[in-house]
Amino acid sequence: MSSPRATADDFLTISPRIRVLPIIHGSGDFAVLVRDELLNRRYDCLAVPLPPSFQEDVEAAVEQLPTISVVVQVDAEDDQSEAELGFSYVPIDPCQGVIAGLRTARGERIAREFIDLETPRFVAATGHFPDPYALKRVSPERFAAAMLAVVPPAPSEQSQQRILWMAARLRELETRYRLILLVCSILDWPWIRDAYQRRLAPPEPESFFAPIATYPVDPRTLLFVLGELPYITGLYERGRRELTPDDNLSIDGVKEMVLEARERLRAREPRIAQRITPQVLSIYFRYVRNLSLVDRRLTPDLYTLIVAAQQTAGDDFALALAETARAYPYARLDDDGEGAFEAPGAVRMGINRAELPVWGTGPMVSRLPGQALSWRTCELRPRPRRQEQGRWRQRWNPFGMCSWPPEDDRIESFHRHVRDQAKAILGADLARTEKFTTSVRDGIDIRETLRNWHTGDLYVKVVPPSRGSIEAVVFLFDVPADPAVYTNRTTWYAEHAEESTLAFYATDPMKKLVGPGIAQAEYGGALFLFPPRPIPDIWNDPRLDFADTLEERLLAGAFLHSQDRHVAIVSPKLPPASWRRLARKFGRKIVHLPLKRFSGQLLERLRTFHVLNGKQVRSYAADFIRDL
Repeated sequence: MSSPRATADDFLTISPRIRVLPIIHGSGDFAVLVRDELLNRRYDCLAVPLPPSFQEDVEAAVEQLPTISVVVQVDAEDDQSEAELGFSYVPIDPCQGVIAGLRTARGERIAREFIDLETPRFVAATGHFPDPYALKRVSPERFAAAMLAVVPPAPSEQSQQRILWMAARLRELETRYRLILLVCSILDWPWIRDAYQRRLAPPEPESFFAPIATYPVDPRTLLFVLGELPYITGLYERGRRELTPDDNLSIDGVKEMVLEARERLRAREPRIAQRITPQVLSIYFRYVRNLSLVDRRLTPDLYTLIVAAQQTAGDDFALALAETARAYPYARLDDDGEGAFEAPGAVRMGINRAELPVWGTGPMVSRLPGQALSWRTCELRPRPRRQEQGRWRQRWNPFGMCSWPPEDDRIESFHRHVRDQAKAILGADLARTEKFTTSVRDGIDIRETLRNWHTGDLYVKVVPPSRGSIEAVVFLFDVPADPAVYTNRTTWYAEHAEESTLAFYATDPMKKLVGPGIAQAEYGGALFLFPPRPIPDIWNDPRLDFADTLEERLLAGAFLHSQDRHVAIVSPKLPPASWRRLARKFGRKIVHLPLKRFSGQLLERLRTFHVLNGKQVRSYAADFIRDL
């Protein structure tokens, strides 16, 4: 008789009683795969690559999920008098395949066996793996088979000993259990299978003492513990609690996180959040996709998400996205929302280092190492804390204030553009139409030509040069202006011949300090006089006390000090009769340009400006002022 034909399902079978599921540690997709595997087959034992000494603490910590914690073992060395004290730990992470397996096995009353070798100082082995999102189209057997050709041999003597030990433990376990599932790293499973098949002798266990303890993790440092982003990890937990689908959160979770970041930004900076339209989000997601493909990934990492947000929507949105990504919904936060220790004696994690209560700071190695990480820097200007703003406010000198030159150049350029458009409107009023003779002049007048179509004559436009000029331009961004909102009213004088004399009303800059000696405000209305010349402060000029509103006082100042007959006004609505009567009182005429004629995003950028507490602040202001 011939032996039964092997199937793809047999590829991950070590023996009739042992099946292995190779995973990438720290992947939510693999954590879902482990859970489904345990629920779809009738296993009576789950074997995991952790030492038996960790079992009691790890299973107790698993019961405390969704609270994130770490089970830490202090390295046991013969002589630590000169060497730095090190630690190894097991992350109790819902998106960790081993932890997800233990969690499911406990719920299904499946026996758990910790089969790894006890080691005094753990040596981790990471690798570069394909994106786990491929599991949506590829079976676990095909995924493992594709990796088989590039899995290197055990990189260290300790790894070789651990593999031999786990293979021997599996031979022992199959005498007691009917069907065993081994969940291990994709780097270890071929060599465990080889050692099992060859029946290689295990190493002699080493006796040592290394204390083990469980610590909660500071919520602000969860990013360095969890395999997935803290926010995405929270979505997996939400799916478990609410029994909602969680098999595609590696993509759908990113979309939800981006939308949540926009909502957070809208609650804090509604004007900035308005610029993040569906069209901007569409461009953002295409950019994220392209950057991910350049990095040979199917799903984006945090760096890709932040860089794309910064380059498509600005620093504020990128910062909101970064804060959302690191927020774990099941962590308790302080009043500022910055995060606090969930218990006295929490661990503060960092890049391969940690600060532990009593033990201090030292190198930290995960016993469930996953994808090799490369840390890259992205410069984002954080928002100041309340304590910092209080110190800056106390040191503010009210007698020394100036503007930020890049913003001056930006709004002066826009002011010149508006002035040119207003001049063009003046010239358009003088335009006339005449019959075509020898030249088309300023173009064919289509309307007049069609009107006289029966005569067969062509008519052309004649636009003579505009007469006069415009010296004063008034911007009214918010009509009607609330005096309780726009409390900052002042007149600034030009520092050089290319700047205008500027009078404006704006929000109180002291309510929003963004750096030492740097305040941010928003124009409600502004008057530009060019060429610049000194004028009395229009807000203290008794000749203008008849004006009842902020807009009327600003317009009265423009009509009073303009040396030209025409004054350009940019406002969201047509000038009312009161403004026209005010213009006639000073012998002026209004040239109106609607505010909607210009881009809303451009106007929002122009409205926001910074007040510096002295010219010396300009030397470092760029370090604190975010580009909008």
